[in-house]
Amino acid sequence: MEVLYPCCCGLDVPKKSVTACVSAEAKGKMRKEKRRFGTFTQDLLKLADWLQACGVTHVAMESTGVYWKPVWNILDGQFEEVLLINAQHIKAVPGRKADQKDSEWIADLLQHGLLKGSFVPPQATRELRDLTRYRVSLTQECNRIANRIQKVLEDANIKLASVATDALGASGRAMLDAIIAGQQDAEQLAEMSKGLLRNKIPDLKLALQGRVTEHHRFLLKEMLDDLRHVENKMTTLEKEIEQRLRPFQDEVLRLCTIPGVDRVTAWGLLSEIGLNRDQYLASWAGMCPGNFESAGKRLSGKMRKGSAFLRRRLCQAGWAVSTKRDSYLSALFRRLAARRGNKRATMAVGHAILVFAYCLLKRKENYFELGLDYFDKKNADALRRSLVRRLERLGNRVILEPAVQGA
Repeated sequence: MEVLYPCCCGLDVPKKSVTACVSAEAKGKMRKEKRRFGTFTQDLLKLADWLQACGVTHVAMESTGVYWKPVWNILDGQFEEVLLINAQHIKAVPGRKADQKDSEWIADLLQHGLLKGSFVPPQATRELRDLTRYRVSLTQECNRIANRIQKVLEDANIKLASVATDALGASGRAMLDAIIAGQQDAEQLAEMSKGLLRNKIPDLKLALQGRVTEHHRFLLKEMLDDLRHVENKMTTLEKEIEQRLRPFQDEVLRLCTIPGVDRVTAWGLLSEIGLNRDQYLASWAGMCPGNFESAGKRLSGKMRKGSAFLRRRLCQAGWAVSTKRDSYLSALFRRLAARRGNKRATMAVGHAILVFAYCLLKRKENYFELGLDYFDKKNADALRRSLVRRLERLGNRVILEPAVQGA
């Protein structure tokens, strides 16, 4: 095969070392030189100096966990091209598994132009991605703490969650603080309810008659302190995200016009896909059907793994829009859920939201609602024939007449 890059390098990046193989063509002969470096910053700087001394123009490395990031930070911008490669795309021949063999294999593939680099967003987008992903972790921690609090309340015979929709809302927290302070009178605790929850005071009096001990009070106090601490961290984090996205408020507002997409979901979409993505966005995200065909038969349509963080955002938005009654996406969900189930329908709606987001960001337009009756109007004649056949199968004689306009 034709050699596209006369002097290039393949890197195998484990945790504690980096194995480099420089492959260079000189006077029709191929020369390969291998070296191993540490992963400390001074070792990576020596690696960069050695590659430059060898005349390397292109570098490729595997995306091994997070261990590629220190190497990328040092090498990015010092060569014509630095590629981050999906490990599944460069599996070597069986029996060639070794660090030196891996680096040599990567160098050979790179030299003949057989590698395609993965998407690595700019530094600002990577930092925003870290913030939004950390916020997801904090949200999950809040849920875990809330579940622990609920277990303690059940152990103390307090059935607050059976009456209140949100046991940790303003009313619930006021009651829990009073319980921690030693209040045991169910009537006084029930009177602390606020808003619509006051309509359930008789049920609250029954639910708050428990057997709370000092052990329960101690656990509730510690868990509520943990919950407030995590929520304060989340508030601080959201302020930082808003500060980072201040130049892109138009994009955030534009994404929020999509049904099911709120401010937090828009943050996640922008941080995961960036502002400049190509037309293969749905495939990269793993939100479109797979393509596995042999001998003219479609064997599987299983979706690829893709970006788990982006998929979580889109599925949450898809499930949120399923409860709406006046949008195209909700009609799409019900149309698919009836035949394929809720999970597949959620994934399909998430895919549609991703396509809308791509188009809105690319064209700088707001979302245009197609309407709940879009599928009915799309092929009205076929729908009319189908409904008539169903009525006739039930033993009815159907005669259709056009409605009089203005009647």
